[in-house]
Amino acid sequence: MAGATNSRELCVARSNYLFTSESVSEGHPDKVCDRISDEVVDLYYKTTIEQGLDVWSLRCAAETLATTNKVVIAGEFRGTDAVTKDLIAHRARMAIKDIGYDQEGFSWRNADIEVLLHGQSEHIAQGVDASGNKEEGA
Repeated sequence: MAGATNSRELCVARSNYLFTSESVSEGHPDKVCDRISDEVVDLYYKTTIEQGLDVWSLRCAAETLATTNKVVIAGEFRGTDAVTKDLIAHRARMAIKDIGYDQEGFSWRNADIEVLLHGQSEHIAQGVDASGNKEEGA
């Protein structure tokens, strides 16, 4: 903090702030997107376990965007190739159905679901593996 001459002044200066947060209700697009991203990550874990592979070597980062009758799933993964784009799109569609979206403008039946997941970059993989922090950049 500019102008703070000792730690007491710094603490006083930091005590003056406004805390804000956002809370969205059930069915909000943010929650729909989070649910779809969770489905993708769960699918990778489940498939990895079913194949008898090491789950500790799995990396999956999925982000989801939803708009009028369109869902885009993007991110990176390192792990099994058994998880296909078609399988991911199907799981996303079933999540939308489970949430209850079946109306004009956004329906599980005909939403355009685009999957843009690709293999994890070697540079990111090296950084994640070398750091030992299994949560950062995973």
